[in-house]
Amino acid sequence: MKIVIVGAGAIGSLFGALLAKNNTVVLVGRAPHITAIQHNGLNINGKTHLHVKLSAVESVKDIPISPNLILLTVKSYDTETAIKQTLPLIRDETVVVSLQNGLDNIEKIEHIVDKDRIFAGVTTHGAIFSNPGVIRHTGKGKTILGELDGTRSKRLENIVRLFNEAGIETQVSDDVVKEIWAKAIINSSINPLTAFFNCKNGYLLENPLLHKIVEAISEESTNIAQAEGIKLTAPDMIQRTKEVIEDTASNYSSMLQSVQQRKKTEIDSMNGKLVTIGKQHRIDTSLNKILVELVTSLADG
Repeated sequence: MKIVIVGAGAIGSLFGALLAKNNTVVLVGRAPHITAIQHNGLNINGKTHLHVKLSAVESVKDIPISPNLILLTVKSYDTETAIKQTLPLIRDETVVVSLQNGLDNIEKIEHIVDKDRIFAGVTTHGAIFSNPGVIRHTGKGKTILGELDGTRSKRLENIVRLFNEAGIETQVSDDVVKEIWAKAIINSSINPLTAFFNCKNGYLLENPLLHKIVEAISEESTNIAQAEGIKLTAPDMIQRTKEVIEDTASNYSSMLQSVQQRKKTEIDSMNGKLVTIGKQHRIDTSLNKILVELVTSLADG
């Protein structure tokens, strides 16, 4: 299959390296990472060890193939720009898969691309930049993909099989929107706290006060999801959040990495979106609002 990965960050590069074993893959990202890949190939270390030679470009205009699959792994605030840039690449057989954090990516994509072309997914793989051209795979996880209407289409099954054949453990979801919400709740409870307190994920459970705050945020975020009609429960989401923290105890969250690198964070598409939705349903959003203000203050600083 011909695959274009728009957003060659840590996760995009990891998936690109794995998918390149059996497919034609083009990465789209920024220098100096792309420049390093062009000269020396892409190196993956940590949980996965790979050295891959593959096509990498800085502009969608330089993509040399007509893709069957466009995988979006850009930050949420770049979604609209990225999908507009890739629009000329989309043909009758092309599907777009959003594998991103945040609650508003599908909404943004739908404004530009027909809804029946869009898949959504989540992944629990952990990856970070080591150096330009080098990605560290910090934690193996699972990936879930689904059609927005919950159907198990042939094209969905083909892509899931493609991912599994590449070594990316992937499952089909009959309710991928619910999975996106579950990940958003988990992220809302972990990422902002680690960003503000400059700590690894595991410290959130080691510190008794932060442990309680994690539980409170998970509950508030789940209440917002329930008001939106998402069938999740607070006890289950609190437990799932703690499990993710335990599984990624030595990891630095993507939001903390953004703060450390003085880059824009995804706080508006995570906790900020939760606040917006909660207000629409007149649900308490106090904790999420505080987290938005705290992380925004870090960025402003």
